[in-house]
Amino acid sequence: MFRSLHVAATGMSAQQTNLESISNNIANANTVGFKKQRASFQDLLYQTVRAPGARTGPTNVDPTGLQVGNGVKVVGTARIHQQGAINMTNNPLDVAIEGNGFFVVQQNDGTPAYTRSGTLRADGEGRLVTPEGLVLDPPVTIPPEATSLSISSTGAVSATVPGQPEPVDVGQIQTAIFINPSGLSSLGHNLYSQSAASGDPQLGNPGADGRGTLLQGALEQANVDVVEEMIGLIGAQRNYEVNSRVIAAADEMLRAATQMR
Repeated sequence: MFRSLHVAATGMSAQQTNLESISNNIANANTVGFKKQRASFQDLLYQTVRAPGARTGPTNVDPTGLQVGNGVKVVGTARIHQQGAINMTNNPLDVAIEGNGFFVVQQNDGTPAYTRSGTLRADGEGRLVTPEGLVLDPPVTIPPEATSLSISSTGAVSATVPGQPEPVDVGQIQTAIFINPSGLSSLGHNLYSQSAASGDPQLGNPGADGRGTLLQGALEQANVDVVEEMIGLIGAQRNYEVNSRVIAAADEMLRAATQMR
């Protein structure tokens, strides 16, 4: 009887984590470059009262055995790296990645971080940076006298400068790909860092070796389908309610048993 209370409690705890993951997806439905998460579940260890195939007689074996489960747990929150919708902004400093890859930026401590958000800005030195001031790696610097900026699909950056008949090359945007992007560690602020699960970053120009190409004047939206998330939200709520009813039913059975004389 007490086992059912514990099992139902693990179910409620797992659905609470699932609900938190869904709510984070919905909250970031308008976050540029955000990738949704999915909670993964696994059943807990079983108590084996009688093993399948155990002898029940001289020539007979138990066809199913007797194993009692102990509930469920959340084993992971996988990041789904599907392409988000492309929104045209016509801002020359907005860049979207169409396909695989991450922009590389340098954090304040000098370590690299990776992002799908192509919301770029120019700082006081003309360097292309994120909205929080993190510099692209390798850095790209726009001349102060530039009148226009062009970013090709392969990441080549050129600027139109007065007195120059042709655009001037000012830098090259590189992107990184990973063997297992779902293994990247989330840092917040639209940033990821590599981990032992993701593997080492493979740097190169966009469009080469399986990397996606760049699209200037556009941003990749979050790949969150709000309708799908609402359906998952309803499912998580119902599962939570069912487990709470199991606890109520087990409590009633315990109450009845303790009142027997």
